[in-house]
Amino acid sequence: MQCVVLAAGEGKRMRPLTARRPKVMLPIANRPMMEHLVVAARDAGVTDFTFVVGYCEREIRNHFGDGSNLGVTITYVTQRHQLGTADALRATAGMIRDRFLLLNGDMILKSEDIRKLCRMNAPCMGIHETDHPQDYGVVTVEGNRITGLEEKSEEPKSNLINAGAYLFDPGIFDLLAGVKVSGRGEFELTDALETYIREGTLRAYPLAYWLDVGQPWDLLDANEGLLATISHERHGTVEDGCTIPETVSIGKGTVIRAGTYIEGACIIGENCVIGPHAYIRGSTSIGDNCHIGHATELKNSIIMPGTKIPHFNYIGDSIVGSNCNFGAGTKIANLRHDNEPVKVCGKTTGRRKFGAIVGDNVLFGINCSINVGSLVGSGTRVAPHSLVEGCVGENSVIR
Repeated sequence: MQCVVLAAGEGKRMRPLTARRPKVMLPIANRPMMEHLVVAARDAGVTDFTFVVGYCEREIRNHFGDGSNLGVTITYVTQRHQLGTADALRATAGMIRDRFLLLNGDMILKSEDIRKLCRMNAPCMGIHETDHPQDYGVVTVEGNRITGLEEKSEEPKSNLINAGAYLFDPGIFDLLAGVKVSGRGEFELTDALETYIREGTLRAYPLAYWLDVGQPWDLLDANEGLLATISHERHGTVEDGCTIPETVSIGKGTVIRAGTYIEGACIIGENCVIGPHAYIRGSTSIGDNCHIGHATELKNSIIMPGTKIPHFNYIGDSIVGSNCNFGAGTKIANLRHDNEPVKVCGKTTGRRKFGAIVGDNVLFGINCSINVGSLVGSGTRVAPHSLVEGCVGENSVIR
């Protein structure tokens, strides 16, 4: 069984986190989200992968290489211009020999679902139930047959959606040849599927587990879910006087200094310095080469590699990019006083608690306050004692 993974897009809704990396390389539990998908497919018995890459493709190629580190074989096809899913799949036409899986690279699946999908008759689409179908392609079904597919309808006909996981045979390429540019200016795979739907041959497979990462705050849900299920390894050095449960992973070369208290499921990367007297709460991921210092508290957050949060800081329910620095006393708020769901740039997160989205290479002076729901663009410089709120563009200067 071959598997094509679509990984060419930027993920504009994930900005500023995708300013220097493709969406599929955003970390969840200290691994790129696409790596979790590839590992799940591998554990289901799939070992032959083709990645369709484009935006910032070097990040993907450098990380995955030929796949040998994961025990699989990976080949690459470049989609030079991101012209839609049908165009991306067409780029693999000469490489597909038989039935194959097609997976969107920006979701999380379980091995058992992938294994069962592989056993279905092609063509088959993975579907999933959601409480906000208007954000996806909505499907209608009769038995196990898909009877309709409508993209992002304001009045969805069901709560079942296209999950972006398919089983096809090479016949799909004949249909792709006839796909025209859609109203969105793209060649869309769903237009090819309409032929199967009219013929009554497109089957549905209900996925037991599916997690889509469509907005930055979705990373926190995915991170929490994966941290609760992964196996935890303990390396590095832990000084006396630390409290660390078995649900915490610690990478090689990391030092946990005295007085540090960690609770819940967390993961800390390699070559980090944590503490002394740091407090790290559940569902927090800390990337490689980070410094979380004295009297700093982290909670339910993703901290990407190379970031320094060294003195008297608080960060809760937030995503912080790579190579940022937080001056002493700088804190991120994560709760509205009216207890309403937090909004980011006018869009609701649906979360009662959410802090901020901080891009890469952001520098904060001492005693800065980042208001709830803030988005800070990459390369921003913030002067001491500043209030940061709202949407801040890349390379801004706040005085």
